[in-house]
Amino acid sequence: MNKNEYISPTHNLSVEHMDELIPLISELLEAGHCVRFSPSGISMLPMIRQGRDSVVLSPVPPVLRKYDIPLYKRDDGKYILHRIVDVKDTYTCIGDNQFRYEHGVRHGQILAVVTAFIRDGKLYKVSDTQYRIYCVFWHYSRGARLLWRRLKNRCKHLKSKIKSRQNSIRRSQGVNASYGK
Repeated sequence: MNKNEYISPTHNLSVEHMDELIPLISELLEAGHCVRFSPSGISMLPMIRQGRDSVVLSPVPPVLRKYDIPLYKRDDGKYILHRIVDVKDTYTCIGDNQFRYEHGVRHGQILAVVTAFIRDGKLYKVSDTQYRIYCVFWHYSRGARLLWRRLKNRCKHLKSKIKSRQNSIRRSQGVNASYGK
């Protein structure tokens, strides 16, 4: 199936206010259409890049599986597109660029599910083996990624402290901190 058969260009949607868009998405999904949508935010980096990539939303199946990506509405009214990492009575979700799990996502909160994404004009189905391998790797590398982020932040903090201390020493010696090293 090629991209043009799978997605109707008239259903390519990208807006700031999801409350205005959800009725249209729901209507299209109920009519059996898939909806191409450009999400905003950085929570699903590196898979989904804001302003560059889009996702294909499809109707919600009766049961979702681990690594599916639902579009759901939180109890606080925010619309979220995150990956399922655990399935029990409810779903546990997390963004690829996040480190806190969101527990207790109910099936009734889910409005649609991602069945493909488009990057640089190429369609990638979430049913493809390469995609599933990415999901497993990304999920199980979470601990290493968290450690790396903490180390980077700690180094950045130390560098800032050193620079601040150097500037303080220069000021106390009567040297303008903006000149020289």
